[in-house]
Amino acid sequence: MSVRVHPTLLPSSHPLANVRGAFNAVFVEADAAGELMFYGQGAGGAPTASAVLGDVVSVARHVATGGRGPRESNYARHHVLPMDAAQTRYAVRMSVPDRPGVLASVAQMFANHGVGIESVRQMAGKGHAGLILSSHRASEAALAATVEDLRASDAVNDVWSVLRIEGE
Repeated sequence: MSVRVHPTLLPSSHPLANVRGAFNAVFVEADAAGELMFYGQGAGGAPTASAVLGDVVSVARHVATGGRGPRESNYARHHVLPMDAAQTRYAVRMSVPDRPGVLASVAQMFANHGVGIESVRQMAGKGHAGLILSSHRASEAALAATVEDLRASDAVNDVWSVLRIEGE
């Protein structure tokens, strides 16, 4: 079992890609149930005030009746996959010197940590180039080690962003 909350890139066909405005959603992938999405209002003045007021009323009710409220769950007994072991695809955006061999050096750093490159997009600048590399599925630990090497390398000026990619 893994549990993650983070910014991610999604294909426009993914159900989460259509969540807008004051709405929130939670997307769950379960072996037995498949893909599930829970969707509803959750941001903004009225929804937030309603949720807070509901919590206050629940606490007051338990205090008035001498109840202890809801008990803790038994979820703590389930094994949760460490974040470093979670597998996903990534988009790594960086600035590199615009000279021969740089792309090969960057690709080698990915290979050194077992992170495969799915696609590369390069945008030329004056004396530098912007690179966006999309990876195949890799562990968080392998990608973090790759980014650490990229940041320490003379072949990379700066790593601008690292985003997870979910979906197809």
